[in-house]
Amino acid sequence: MTTVHAQPTYQMQVNQPAPPDYPTEWTVDERTAVASGTFASRRQDLLHHIRRNPAPNNTKMAYYELARWAAGGTPHEGIFYAAMDFIDARKDCSDFVLHSILRLLYWESRDWRPEVGPISTDVFTRACTTVLTFKYWPDEPGVDSLCTWTENHHILFASAAYLAGQLYPDQVFTNSGQTGRDKMARNRPRIVRWLDMRFHTGFSEWLSHVYYDEDLTALLSLVDFCDDAEIVQKATMVIDLILLDIALNSLKGVFGSTHGRSYENTKKWASDEGTTDITKLLFGMGQYSGFDCMSAINFALSSNYQMPPVIAAIAQDKRPLENRQRIGIVVEEEVSRLQEELDSPLEVGMVLLTLEAYLHPATVETTLQMFEAFNWWENEFFSPFRPYKKLLSALRTLRLMKPLAKTLTWDLCRNTREQVNVTTYRTADYMLSCAQDYRAGYGGDQQHIWQATLGADAVCFTTHPAKIEGVTPNYWAGSGQLPRAAQVQNVLICIYSLHNKPALYVPTKLFYTHAWLPKDQFDEVMERNQWVFARKGEGYLALRSQRPCLWNTGSGETQRDYPEDVGRELIAPGKNNIWICELGRRKDDGSFAAFVEKVATAVVTFDDLNVTYESPSQGKLTFGWQSPLTQNGQPVQLHEYLRYDNPFVQADFRADQITVIHEQNTLHLDWAARQRQAK
Repeated sequence: MTTVHAQPTYQMQVNQPAPPDYPTEWTVDERTAVASGTFASRRQDLLHHIRRNPAPNNTKMAYYELARWAAGGTPHEGIFYAAMDFIDARKDCSDFVLHSILRLLYWESRDWRPEVGPISTDVFTRACTTVLTFKYWPDEPGVDSLCTWTENHHILFASAAYLAGQLYPDQVFTNSGQTGRDKMARNRPRIVRWLDMRFHTGFSEWLSHVYYDEDLTALLSLVDFCDDAEIVQKATMVIDLILLDIALNSLKGVFGSTHGRSYENTKKWASDEGTTDITKLLFGMGQYSGFDCMSAINFALSSNYQMPPVIAAIAQDKRPLENRQRIGIVVEEEVSRLQEELDSPLEVGMVLLTLEAYLHPATVETTLQMFEAFNWWENEFFSPFRPYKKLLSALRTLRLMKPLAKTLTWDLCRNTREQVNVTTYRTADYMLSCAQDYRAGYGGDQQHIWQATLGADAVCFTTHPAKIEGVTPNYWAGSGQLPRAAQVQNVLICIYSLHNKPALYVPTKLFYTHAWLPKDQFDEVMERNQWVFARKGEGYLALRSQRPCLWNTGSGETQRDYPEDVGRELIAPGKNNIWICELGRRKDDGSFAAFVEKVATAVVTFDDLNVTYESPSQGKLTFGWQSPLTQNGQPVQLHEYLRYDNPFVQADFRADQITVIHEQNTLHLDWAARQRQAK
């Protein structure tokens, strides 16, 4: 079943008519779950798909016109003008769009032009003006509501500034008064610092099926156009690791893992993932959805990046795989190192805001300095802080900001994404993934703690709703309060202990938890002994709530309606609750009926916020809000994982060398020596 969903809200206004032969209706691409074809054939399929479809009405649309032009079609120049209008207006996500304009200008500067479908000189003239007048960093003049500080925006802005400066080294950028060479000098350290951190520790927006698309776009721009050999080599290696992350934590083209940042639609519907186009192009599994992806097009258009074969081999491997990863940094540990390395507290602040550590006790003073220096009081992203400007200034004067931040850390730091330990277990029929014991009891924002995936939309996860609707965290995206969750291969236990502590940001008003389990996306769903069982193909799922739960058969989904009485949401009222999820499959468990019988008759004992579950597959598991996870009496490690720990790659955290091996294919990355060897 293929589902087409609404486009994102960030849209551009196209005011010019399309070329006479421009397509008008979108043709849905078929999702593939079994790898087929070569990269070359899939690339041609993607370009052909783009040529016969209009560009989607979102911030990524100009990339489709680049691909249309490269594939021999006539691009819609009105879309390029709309993209430049969007950038000139300094709308949020202008940095996403800007890289398409830079790619266009670099093609022109290096005399690369298709033989058909010429683009008028006026487009290039306007593009040059847009690039020379843009605001590339928050210390430049101008009031705006650009988001420049999160992990993906940081590298998008820094790389765009560097590449714009390299393209126009002697010209003055009118907004800042800097020359192109100034831009390069200012932004090179930011780029290298960003690359170093991600190679050694991974991404704070861990395994994000939304924002890896943005990271990859910035990195591919550097690989294709940067003249600095060190930056190119390092950007290439970080691309390798992003793709390795996706390969290790995907099932049949669905990046259905835990995520540092995710949204309601991207968790529920595989066609809405920002990575599904990437996995189809590079791994042969996924869908050219046209929903919200630009990096797949950049991979197809890249002249310099080639994915090592070992990565696709891992993604396509059907054998059972247990992968563990430690990802990200701890703010307290990083602050002192950055302060020694960097002279400017504002640069330190920008690095730490890639984790969105706005009001962390270790960063709150620096953040308020940035508000003043960058005039962020006028930035709409920080509008909730405006009413408290005088109060915050007084608290700074009285040196009370840090004590306040410590008192309300659970709420004020809900955006902060510190180090996480991830476990993903995958077979040919299902995948289960969890952020192990991650910040239990803290407020959540866009973190997606666990997910079971049996097919493209046959998924299951739980959350604590923060509110019925509104910005994240809301009903399905993120969490009001984070659970304590942990997994042993195919079994997961997720514990919620909801409190009513004082909060300034998102006070707790809803005291229940719920599960997303869409009946209509599975082949069978049944209930027995307080368990809900579901089957998709030869994969099986069992879900149990400590508290009695009920199906919401009304409009329980905030983003779109669905037929009544289908049942996609299970609601469990109560402040405290424990959810258990066990996965199985025909190859290991026999028939679905046999799996149901084994799990439904297994002993489950709840004692307040503690549980003992005698799993048919994993033995006796015990876990509690304050108690360790044990398996058959032995503690299970939930923290301090390696950087990578799986059959294909083992690497220490912060390792300089990472070697990936899958049968005859290998990839060796040596960061210090700047060497990359793939075969």
